[in-house]
Amino acid sequence: MLFTKAEEAQIIAAIRQAERGTSGEIRLYVEDFCMKEHPVEQAAELFQLFGMYQTRERNAVLIYLAQLSHHFAIWGDVGIHERVGFQFWEEEKKILKAHFQQDKAAEGLCEAIRLIGDRMRTYFPADDDHNENELPDEIIYG
Repeated sequence: MLFTKAEEAQIIAAIRQAERGTSGEIRLYVEDFCMKEHPVEQAAELFQLFGMYQTRERNAVLIYLAQLSHHFAIWGDVGIHERVGFQFWEEEKKILKAHFQQDKAAEGLCEAIRLIGDRMRTYFPADDDHNENELPDEIIYG
């Protein structure tokens, strides 16, 4: 297993904190091996499979990690992607890669999740009528 119980709790807490004050949603999917040639293809497929495109503002983000094949990707729905752009996702990937190379996956994920949450609060602030948690916060293991 990639994460200790404490690290898993830390990541889930980071997701919950990142989603506070925004209508945005963040999920993490972890599996051993990526079955696609490009991890972003796997992330996009999983995004669809889990119905993440159904958020009210189309602002969900999936972080995909294939731990044993050392692949990862970030997939943001059209609402968030239109606002943050390609360069933001590239910056997030650099942060994750640097932490993964230092064997600090949980720390890197928490930092990336925090930064995604910051952007979500900027572009998708919560309002009193629509701030329900649309997607579960738990890590998905495949």
